Amino acid sequence: MDSVQELKNKLFFQKENGCLTRTEQELADADSFCNDYKAFLDAGKTERECVTEAVRLAEAKGYVPYDPSVKLNPGDKVYLNNRGKSLVVCRIGSDPLDKGAMIMAAHIDSPRLDIKQVPLYEDKELAMLKTHYYGGIKKYQWTAIPLALHGVIIRRDMSVVTVAIGEDEFDPVFCVTDLLPHLAAEQMKRPAGEIIKGEELNILIGSRPFRTDEKSDRVKLNIANILFEKYGITEADFLSAELEIVPAFKARDIGFDRSMIGSYGQDDRVCSFPALRALLDHEDVPATTQVVLLADKEEIGSCGATGMKGAFLRYFFDNIGAPYGIAGHTILSASKCLSADVGAAVDPTFADAHEKLNAAYLNYGPVIMKFTGSRGKGGSNDASAEFMAEVRKTLDDANIVWQTSELGRVDLGGGGTVAAYIAELDVDTIDIGVPVLSMHAPFEITSKLDVYETYRAFGAFIK
Repeated sequence: MDSVQELKNKLFFQKENGCLTRTEQELADADSFCNDYKAFLDAGKTERECVTEAVRLAEAKGYVPYDPSVKLNPGDKVYLNNRGKSLVVCRIGSDPLDKGAMIMAAHIDSPRLDIKQVPLYEDKELAMLKTHYYGGIKKYQWTAIPLALHGVIIRRDMSVVTVAIGEDEFDPVFCVTDLLPHLAAEQMKRPAGEIIKGEELNILIGSRPFRTDEKSDRVKLNIANILFEKYGITEADFLSAELEIVPAFKARDIGFDRSMIGSYGQDDRVCSFPALRALLDHEDVPATTQVVLLADKEEIGSCGATGMKGAFLRYFFDNIGAPYGIAGHTILSASKCLSADVGAAVDPTFADAHEKLNAAYLNYGPVIMKFTGSRGKGGSNDASAEFMAEVRKTLDDANIVWQTSELGRVDLGGGGTVAAYIAELDVDTIDIGVPVLSMHAPFEITSKLDVYETYRAFGAFIK
């Protein structure tokens, strides 16, 4: 008879810390891969910049813009840039399209502060910009940190001004001010969600008045004059602008052992980059068509023409199938998808937010979430046991370090991903992603090993 310990080893499910099971070379490979990932984070602070960087990487691997009038053949490599804010990257396989595609879907938008359409004002002889926060944030986290301004301004003559101020070490930065503790007794009586209110997230952008005899709005006038002289824009041009306020700091290694990455925007660029690289690094013509989808608007419900609820993915499959007489829905119904979004890692300071048997930990690899949603799985794609088993086998056969989790304790809250909207297209879909500490904060933390194992997982899936 087996010993008790042997019986436990055979019958019990046990998670393992990947740092103890990977070789030194594999850990070094993870560190090297994450150097490229950090460069991607620094290059893509907004969804537009992520698309631009992803296109650059794809074109370097021979991918070309998709032309719907051209019939695609096995081995063809194309991308579809949707309005500069979402992207489909595709490699056509040798199997007929009605055999489906292997889809990896992630989102490239992140919580931030958006500049309002009429933002510029002066108060107490300081120039400010009004903002509207985007996505789920703890508003107080955005005060008293250096902020950068990114985006585009479309002038009345339809010319485009691209803005990125605050990233170069010689650039100015901006900030949301906060009240000093000595005078904040009344402020600190507010509920935590209102310590800083939405209308108090105002960006400080200047203090010097324009040299004129006029007494009012001289600081605003000076800023307006600077903007006109440097960018050729007037106050009315804010009406047709998409300007985003993001943290001004760069991606950095975390810890004495440099085992983690700290950066803004890792939700969900920490899944977007490994998915894209897994596709681009696969050199051979695949049997099954491979697709990476980088979507916008996930943080506000995946709405709009560039969000996952939009029709651009369905139309893409319609178009690539049409020359073969294959309906897009036929391709989708035979497809499989990894919906790549982050999971919540256990923070030892706030461990009671999780149920320990079904929680995600740093260094235990990508987390598979059979379902997300809120409380009673509301708003979730609940993947089938059959597809869960298929993914499980794929990862185990490839010797991937991976884990499962739920998004916190059942009654505590929860969250959603793009998985539900892809599954509604009749695609077998399951959530996979990198566990994150301080999710949705201006500075999020991930494990380098988890990022690399997620890349390896995507590679195993599409092969």
